[in-house]
Amino acid sequence: MIRVVTDDLATLAVDAVLRAADESLDPVTPSAARLDQAAGRRFMEQHRLQAPLEVGAAVVTGGGDLAAPLVVHVVIQGEGTPAGRDTVRRALTSAWQRASDWKLARVATHLIGIGAGALSVEDATRLMLETFRHHPTTEGCPASLAIVVEGETDRDIVQAIVGRAGA
Repeated sequence: MIRVVTDDLATLAVDAVLRAADESLDPVTPSAARLDQAAGRRFMEQHRLQAPLEVGAAVVTGGGDLAAPLVVHVVIQGEGTPAGRDTVRRALTSAWQRASDWKLARVATHLIGIGAGALSVEDATRLMLETFRHHPTTEGCPASLAIVVEGETDRDIVQAIVGRAGA
């Protein structure tokens, strides 16, 4: 099940939220930076790295002070590797695999690839739907996806695409 909501990602009661990041797990969008602020100091301590991650990877950490207990960091760019459609696709595919591995049934996310990935709302939505619908699952996980948008215009666009896709 996929639903589109206008809400604050930090307050949603789900198993995990997705967060766009670079190879060092630094936020790559204003929405990811706001999520970091809401998650607090404990969250910052939970996602320290000893070495950069590969672009296209996804890793799970604790959620700090977020309503969701876990965060799936979606690595969409790195030094010398700008974010783009291919890196976002690989990272989302990795995210759905991590969600399946961790048996995360309910996941919420902003659109990944807007801003840092230079994707339009339409392209980011289609890519999100495509990767979500075609991921292998463990015990049906993730079973539900909440796509969180910030305004009515984006909600209408995303909802129309989700509706056309029959998701």
